[in-house]
Amino acid sequence: MSVLAQESRGRTTPLAWLLVLGIVLAALNLRTGVTSVGPLLDQLAAGLGMSSVGTGLLTTLPVLAFASVGAITPTLARRVGEHRLLLLALVTLGVGLLVRSLVGSAPVFLLSSAVALSGGAVGNVLIPTLIKRHFPARTGLMTTVYTTALAAGTMLAAAATVPIERASGDWHIALGVWAALAAVAAIPWLALLRSEPERDTGGRDLGIRSMVKSRLAWMIAVYFGTQSMIAYIMFGWLATILTDGGYTTSEAGLILGVFTALNIPVSIAVPMIASRFRDQRPTVVGLVVFYVIGFLGLWFAPASTAMVWVVFVAVGMGSFPLALMMLALRTRTPETTAALSAFGQSAGYLISGAGPLLVGVLREATGGWAVPYTLIFVVIAVQLLTGLYAGRDRYLEDERIAG
Repeated sequence: MSVLAQESRGRTTPLAWLLVLGIVLAALNLRTGVTSVGPLLDQLAAGLGMSSVGTGLLTTLPVLAFASVGAITPTLARRVGEHRLLLLALVTLGVGLLVRSLVGSAPVFLLSSAVALSGGAVGNVLIPTLIKRHFPARTGLMTTVYTTALAAGTMLAAAATVPIERASGDWHIALGVWAALAAVAAIPWLALLRSEPERDTGGRDLGIRSMVKSRLAWMIAVYFGTQSMIAYIMFGWLATILTDGGYTTSEAGLILGVFTALNIPVSIAVPMIASRFRDQRPTVVGLVVFYVIGFLGLWFAPASTAMVWVVFVAVGMGSFPLALMMLALRTRTPETTAALSAFGQSAGYLISGAGPLLVGVLREATGGWAVPYTLIFVVIAVQLLTGLYAGRDRYLEDERIAG
């Protein structure tokens, strides 16, 4: 069952509102398993006796889970059903978060984190598909809703985990509260089980294997990967860039918090602007311009002006909601959206995962930021080229893909 018929008659039904609520609550949870860990990493390492190898694996798990589990999500959705699978993903996410908040063993903590992140990976792929299926005439609006909730959940977990830990005196509680949020998010999807959509089983839809042969799919994947790489670099290294420039750790933390918070208004604005046009290339160029100005300022301008340039970079990171929009805008059917979402995000996260590590290696080897900044501008150039190709109005199904 889909709300498409109701949309075409201009009425918003209770089912549509329930779907919106379900998407918002699910999106709030997709990054809590990631961003709740970073602020407590030192306490976790000490409390669990986790080695540097273990902490390195913990910070790498999101990329591995998003890439591997995301790739098989369309197959799981065909067998289980999209609504059922998202419900199972939220339950898996919640169980993983709960288990890891209760244990005192590093291996079990890592395993339960992987379980939780697998649930988030399924949601990453499924939600763009559900938006395409249920809200084909409102893709821009619903992508705005989705990415805004995703950004809010990311910021909430990053900002609230430490205060909860300090108030409770226990990191177990600080991590466990996010399992409760996942349980709340599962409630609408329990109600939506009876509205599981019927999927078109015709032969027109392209499977994920066909994505490998599609130039457009690769351009979207690389565009997704380059924007994720810049995001990971900024979240991982912005505080260090600032402290190297003379800021105190508290001042750097405040600027990083502002940078993270700006993702919310940017996530609202970019899809609303981009969805007004059939061609997203002007938006691609505009966001790259913000990136270039921001990173040039961080590189060459006085360190005291860093906040200005961080704002420019934050606006440039609107490439993330734009990349998610392209998953639906460049496809005709929900099934192809699912395949493109799985391929684009899996390949993209694999590409992006190397960014923070490479920046660290280059900074260590050269003793400065000139070479890392050069790398960032190379990544931006690739993002521009792939975005110009992916942003042009076309559909992946119309592309000639050799059998």
